[in-house]
Amino acid sequence: MMEWRLSCWDGTVLLLPEPLEWEVEYTAGVPCDSFRLLCAWEPDVASGAEKAVTVTLTMDGSVYFKGIVDEVEHRIEGSGGYLEVSGRGIAALLLDNEAMPVDYLTATAEDILRDHVVPYGIQVGRVSELPVVSGFSVQSGQSEWQVLYQFACYYGGITPRFDRQGQLVIAPFSDGETLVLQGETAVTAIAWRVRRYGVLSEIWVRDRTRMAVEEVKNTGFAGQQIRRRQVMTMPGKSNYQAMRYSGDFQLRQSAKEFQRLTVTVPELFFAWPGDLLRMERPGWDCTGTWRVLEARVTAGADGGTTTLTLGEPGAAI
Repeated sequence: MMEWRLSCWDGTVLLLPEPLEWEVEYTAGVPCDSFRLLCAWEPDVASGAEKAVTVTLTMDGSVYFKGIVDEVEHRIEGSGGYLEVSGRGIAALLLDNEAMPVDYLTATAEDILRDHVVPYGIQVGRVSELPVVSGFSVQSGQSEWQVLYQFACYYGGITPRFDRQGQLVIAPFSDGETLVLQGETAVTAIAWRVRRYGVLSEIWVRDRTRMAVEEVKNTGFAGQQIRRRQVMTMPGKSNYQAMRYSGDFQLRQSAKEFQRLTVTVPELFFAWPGDLLRMERPGWDCTGTWRVLEARVTAGADGGTTTLTLGEPGAAI
């Protein structure tokens, strides 16, 4: 049984009527997860929904989504009334808050979580060992998410993300069982895209303070005659590790968009971000193993579907 619950700022909890249609989008960290649902509404139904702060989707007692409410709309159209609620995942709490500028002599994962995550009531789940960073700076205008993202990605090589229970996870994906998409698997839409534009073959990272330049190359793309170089100038407080991780990071970011496979399956919650999927449909050159980067689950009068956006297994940083 599926239930949508709204938690309000005055302490009340509302159980919404069964939605006419709904959509939840799960990501591998960037961009933020999101949701939207539409219910039939009359003036005495779901009274107080405008006070909603958070939303929780549960099914058979398990949490399938937790996020914050951005917008609640009551409306009358023709002879019917509707309640529409939409919002984003828990990452929105970090995206919406600007960090206080600060310079750390040395910064650890515990420091970053203590100062930039825990104050917002966010529960922290699995965290891999991350390096201690010397001279880590939080710049004016950065959001709390940017601080966390910079620390985890540039120095640890891991994209922070939130699981469907709303917990922060800073750890590589666990490569468990691989889903198989065979010829007999029900698929309503499929698209395979290869885009060379925007892909970087090399990065030159320039440190003006130390008069040093480090060259980081993607030899695989160079072998495919992709020639696109970017020159980055690091701030004065950068060090060799910052240069190396930033160069690697930018190369991997550009590589994420090189190949995309989009598959729609007529089934709810068919797969989750981070899952591995092996494509075995005959007649396609995109056979092999892919990583789920986004999963958009929708349901309405015509049933439910899951649309998966997949990239190469190493595409999710």
